[in-house]
Amino acid sequence: QVQLAESGGGQVQAGGSLRLSCAASGQTFSKYAMSWFRQAPGKEREIAAAIDRTGAITYYDDSVEGRFTISRDNVKNTVYLQMNSLKPEDTAVYFCAARLIEGLVLSPPEIVYWGQGTQVTVSS
Repeated sequence: QVQLAESGGGQVQAGGSLRLSCAASGQTFSKYAMSWFRQAPGKEREIAAAIDRTGAITYYDDSVEGRFTISRDNVKNTVYLQMNSLKPEDTAVYFCAARLIEGLVLSPPEIVYWGQGTQVTVSS
């Protein structure tokens, strides 16, 4: 079992930055692959970024690559999503997610644990 607590969402103007945090508790964080998904109104939940349990392997959706950075601190049991050069199309609810596997988790059906989501709104 693991509980995920997200923070850092909010409103920002286009070109600005936000840093999302997801603190995990309940189990050994270093055993979990972690992902950030996002869901815009009227759209399906989709992958934004993912990171393996060690932090050595990452994945980014084409829409965010070069602008977003996923990282993790296995001492603080926290995964981060640094979002730079934000665009209005990045507006969505962002969800932290975890699964106790090696490698990456890139699709919602693979996820076992979800955070509650945090709203990111980017204005033009």
